[in-house]
Amino acid sequence: MKKILHISKYYEPFKGGTEQVARNCVRALDGYYEQKVICFNHEPGDAMDMVDGVEVVRVGCFAKIASQPLSLHYRRRLKQMLEMFRPDVVVFHYPNPFVAAFLLHCLPAGTKLVIFWHLDIVRQKLLGRLFRGQNRRLVERADKLIATSPRYAEGSEWLSSAREKVRVIPNCIDESRLEMTPEARDFAAKVRAEVGDRMLCLAVGRHTRYKGFDMLIEASRELDGRFIVCIAGTGEETEALKKQAEGVPRVRFLGRVGDDELLGWMSAMDIFCFPSITKNEAFGIALAEAMYFAKPAVTFTIPGSGVNYVCRNGVDGLEVPNGDAHAYAEAIRRLADDPKQRARLGENGRQRVVEHFLYEKFASRVEALMEELEN
Repeated sequence: MKKILHISKYYEPFKGGTEQVARNCVRALDGYYEQKVICFNHEPGDAMDMVDGVEVVRVGCFAKIASQPLSLHYRRRLKQMLEMFRPDVVVFHYPNPFVAAFLLHCLPAGTKLVIFWHLDIVRQKLLGRLFRGQNRRLVERADKLIATSPRYAEGSEWLSSAREKVRVIPNCIDESRLEMTPEARDFAAKVRAEVGDRMLCLAVGRHTRYKGFDMLIEASRELDGRFIVCIAGTGEETEALKKQAEGVPRVRFLGRVGDDELLGWMSAMDIFCFPSITKNEAFGIALAEAMYFAKPAVTFTIPGSGVNYVCRNGVDGLEVPNGDAHAYAEAIRRLADDPKQRARLGENGRQRVVEHFLYEKFASRVEALMEELEN
């Protein structure tokens, strides 16, 4: 049985889009390959555990720079795993630039390299310039490059420079995780009873700049008492966002919500707000999850991002010019005023997710890529 080593920044139980994709990739290849995972630990010390029957080595880190964990001995642990496990294939989830430097130095010549290119480094411009040479070497060394959408494959400087190596494998949602439990149904009923006839607009995500929650708050200033705008999640921008929302009574911060509560909010909402503004939002798993609940979404136009591939303007939701809070508010009002349009866009969105973005489709694409790699 051939061997695969997966390299992710973090891994389950850490919750994040890249980490979810990494786990789905491991699950997709279960039974076909012997697999191991190496990632960073959130604690200073090393740890090893099993997830889905696969060994996960977690390397302790002592600090972070621009969201990048740093470790004094990651290189040594990676080199040990490559020498002892001797994988036939390494699946590397990018961006993870400091680990990329170690990988380029330690990867044996005969080991094939598959890179899940989740996104370009665009927000940290200094880092982006610093790692240009590294990116070029990564692309040259890779046997296959995976883009999460056709738009990202076309819009990325690095992916577009090696089109012959690029394969598109869209991210997926785990529909089993979205099954409504009795507790979720009860919570949804409670939310709807509290909201009453008002239009419930929901946004979900980590509170960071590229998520565009500040744009949503600005748009909310133009909405009247018919609306309630709920923002779930936390992050480094939470306090600044709360300050910005002072005097906007229709905006409510939910903080971290549990699984049943999140399902309840998703079920109860009328409109999903996904106001991300940069290519750091390469796909939008939360967006696809909301569409699975047959609810229309409002997005910004993000050149080169997969967001507008996931949710098509006028088909599954409404899309407005990037950073235009006034247009965003107007799109929300249009949906509120047209229940037939909300229903049509919502049903189209659910059908799109069912046809393209469920786990089984993702798994079959990953399996096909590995078969292509062996031929």
